Amino acid sequence: MGAMLELEGVTAGYGGGDILRGLDLTVEEGAVTCIVGPNGAGKSTILRVISGLLRPRLGSVRLRGASIAGLSPRTILGRGVVQVPQERSLFPTMTVWENVRMGAYTVRDRRLVERRMEAVCQTFPLVAERRHERAASLSGGQQKIIEFARALMLDPALVILDEPSMGLDPKTRATVFDTIRAMNQAGRTVLLVEQNARSGLRLATHGVVLESGRVRLEGTGTAVLNNPEIGRLYLGATA
Repeated sequence: MGAMLELEGVTAGYGGGDILRGLDLTVEEGAVTCIVGPNGAGKSTILRVISGLLRPRLGSVRLRGASIAGLSPRTILGRGVVQVPQERSLFPTMTVWENVRMGAYTVRDRRLVERRMEAVCQTFPLVAERRHERAASLSGGQQKIIEFARALMLDPALVILDEPSMGLDPKTRATVFDTIRAMNQAGRTVLLVEQNARSGLRLATHGVVLESGRVRLEGTGTAVLNNPEIGRLYLGATA
């Protein structure tokens, strides 16, 4: 369907030096792209560059062909790039319904907000089922699903998920990955950074292995998962 997001020759880092070193990465529209790699490979730095929290020193970042490099996080959000962070980000004393509606805080059209709430409830029945309960009463996996629902209130072009399975037990992790799959089947383009490499690559249509700030290997999620070099480089017993 064409490229949703393109990073070409991106070099970026912090005061201590560059983390990304000439990175090339393409996220196809309608795909689930999963980035895996060891700690320090640059996964979080990629997300910061895309969301506008870190300006690349060199290279280009384009969303549907238009440059977003150097734009403010708020402007990039307005262009349709929404990120669900690794850390829990719900307001614990607010209800599920209130938390989800907060995702549309920049939308002024009340009727549009209501239509999006209806659509979100169809994709995530949990929102309606637990609407009056405080977010703090939900399990970790349920809270993550509510975070996904909140992100969709802006009708994003690209949903970025940072380590969505972090800290979850295997059963809950499977539920979260099923939810990501359903979100993609409903038409969302997803960029996923995942420490649980096997689960992330099984889900992905496109897999990317990052090493030392560069793409070491990429292909279909299945092809990357089954590549014997990846087992040696990264998967091992810890994935």
